[in-house]
Amino acid sequence: MNKTLLEKDAEHLWHPYTPLINKRPYAEVVSAKDMYLHLADGSKLMDAISSWWVNIHGHGNEQLAKAVQSQILELDHTLFAGFTHKPAVDFAMNFLRVVACDQSRLFYSENGSTAVEVAMKIAIQYWKNKGEERTTIVALEGAFHGDTFGAMSVSARGLFTEAFESLLNPVLFIPFPDGTNDEEVLQQLETYLQKHPVAAFIYEPLIQGTGGMRVYTPELLARMMDVCAKYGVLTIADEVMTGFGRTGKKFASHYAARKPDLMCFSKAITGGLLPLGVTTCTKKVEEPFLSADMHRAFFHGHSYTANATICQLALTSLLMFESEACQANIARISASHQAFVNKRKSHVKIKRIESLGTILSIEVQTNNSESSYTHEIRHFLYDFFIKKGILLRPLGNIIYVLPPYIITNQQLEEIYAAVDEMLIALP
Repeated sequence: MNKTLLEKDAEHLWHPYTPLINKRPYAEVVSAKDMYLHLADGSKLMDAISSWWVNIHGHGNEQLAKAVQSQILELDHTLFAGFTHKPAVDFAMNFLRVVACDQSRLFYSENGSTAVEVAMKIAIQYWKNKGEERTTIVALEGAFHGDTFGAMSVSARGLFTEAFESLLNPVLFIPFPDGTNDEEVLQQLETYLQKHPVAAFIYEPLIQGTGGMRVYTPELLARMMDVCAKYGVLTIADEVMTGFGRTGKKFASHYAARKPDLMCFSKAITGGLLPLGVTTCTKKVEEPFLSADMHRAFFHGHSYTANATICQLALTSLLMFESEACQANIARISASHQAFVNKRKSHVKIKRIESLGTILSIEVQTNNSESSYTHEIRHFLYDFFIKKGILLRPLGNIIYVLPPYIITNQQLEEIYAAVDEMLIALP
């Protein structure tokens, strides 16, 4: 008896954040183009969340595909220990120019979690190379920085981390700055820096992603960074989600008056085609590593570090991102989201609605006042939008729209209309 693809999947594959016995059927994707995922049953879904925030130029982009094909045929991959190549250098030079923030050196890895791991390891070794033992990290409550052990340690304790609690590094958490507790947040941060050997403060600038799309102000971020500067503590901006125009500016760190010491990037960095992680730092951070002494070297690397094909893809995507057309689309989507927010702020079934750049988030009112990733209403929300032909992936009772920049005004209006219908249909 021949098994279907879904039966083979159920027997052999492990999906992220999903029980092995999954009560909800998977959808088989057979192709993707522009804004849409095409399914095996002949239907299509508008990809309103950019396939987990990675796709900014639309699916099946021919310019990106041609860049990959051309580079593979010229130089697909080579080890990066003892060698270098043009795609890695060209991307680094262009990327550091666009990121600015006094970032001067770049380390390649494979994804957002490893980009964070690299940043944390650099921060800790920075102090060791300077002759100090500072290993404590400070993070924001509700954060999500990845699923590797270091990244889990600086992420919110809960469902994602509970099985590994005893193995996580000790981390000091300060409250999330929700606009009502700014002075408490700053005081808690300063107290930690006074009493503990803190190496670095890591944060998602301006908005927490998986933590519920919660927004805080550039002014408060700058004040937290001021406190870190007062005590010489390094700052790490996790721009894995917030980078590449998501917050309206090219990078969320561009909103703040102070510049971070280290920055982490992934997701949209290749336009959503292939995995890549990048960690950058300032000259201040690289200085203790500028030595021929092997004991001062940064011992971290992977077989596919600085893969030539992916570096060329990332460069192509970066140049497309910088184009006038792409920047105009970001501004257009941002204005459209804000207009929608302004018209729905007082809706009786909306607990919180915010937009920041191309990110629109809505927390719906429920009988249970607590918001959580596992809130049961997520099933209703997910199914409702799937039936409308729109892919949204709720964070419990929070939905968000985070589309590719090629989305049209008509497609945006289709999403907004579906949201309005959902609010009427809420149980």
